[in-house]
Amino acid sequence: MATADFEDIYFTSRDGLRLYGRHYRAKTPSNARPIVCLAGLTRNSRDFHVIANALSSGSKPRDVFTLDTRGRGLSEHDSDWKNYAVPIEMQDAIDFMTMLGVRNAGIIGTSRGGLISMVLAAAQPSLMGAVVLNDIGPVIESEGLARIAGYVGRVPVPKTWADAARIVGDLMARDFPKLSDQDHAAVARQLFNEKNGKPVSGYDPKLARCLSVLDGPIPKLWPQFEAMKRIPVLVLRGANSDLLSEATVQEMGQRHPKLSTHTVPDEGHAPLLRDEVSIAAVASFFTETDSKAAASPREAGRSHYASRLVSTSPLSTRRENSV
Repeated sequence: MATADFEDIYFTSRDGLRLYGRHYRAKTPSNARPIVCLAGLTRNSRDFHVIANALSSGSKPRDVFTLDTRGRGLSEHDSDWKNYAVPIEMQDAIDFMTMLGVRNAGIIGTSRGGLISMVLAAAQPSLMGAVVLNDIGPVIESEGLARIAGYVGRVPVPKTWADAARIVGDLMARDFPKLSDQDHAAVARQLFNEKNGKPVSGYDPKLARCLSVLDGPIPKLWPQFEAMKRIPVLVLRGANSDLLSEATVQEMGQRHPKLSTHTVPDEGHAPLLRDEVSIAAVASFFTETDSKAAASPREAGRSHYASRLVSTSPLSTRRENSV
């Protein structure tokens, strides 16, 4: 079992919701670019625990921040399900980064988090300096979206953590064939929240309504993606993905002069960012792009973050087990 220290961050969005994030502090002082991690549609900060631990304690340690957008993980649910929309969730990310004082950051966007990243590049380009898109691009395959719509809000809440691991195993058997029972148990801890020692839903079930109202072709986000042309981008694609096609990745490379790619074998949508090869690819990408990060915004971010925590955010250091 590996453990890592992280600090809980609670802050208030501009429309009054209490949102949650984490801070994995760099283990030694560093001028490396800070990283902000944005999770998938029904996912949360826990998805990034392994890679955040690695990036904050590697050969070039860096601060890593993770966010539970509204209705996910430990963030408050929104009373209006229509607010579970990419533009509003992008605003949550902006509020989070503004509160931290972080600019020119590295972004890891998994699935929905990658959509938020693309829209963010068009709306607030100064907030990001390099981006990892984890199994997401400007074109979303309808087959993958239909699969996701089929389980969001419909996965039974398990009675025990053993049941939770079995549910995860069933859900992931086709696209993640190499995962062990131990992996299933670890992913279950990411997917579900815990209450009184038992698993409970890790997201607001009303998120399903966002998918049920989709009608007609899914909009393509090429203009938003091309807003990233000024910064380096790494695209991770699960070899078994049904949401991001190889053809889309190829076109992304044709349109973006600073794009690099990495395929994760034996994984589907979205790669778990737990294997050593993928983590090394992400770490190398950010190390190579650090030279473009300005030192002064990073240091300003550090002092601003500390002052805001004292005045507004209850903070506790926690340790989480990771299989």
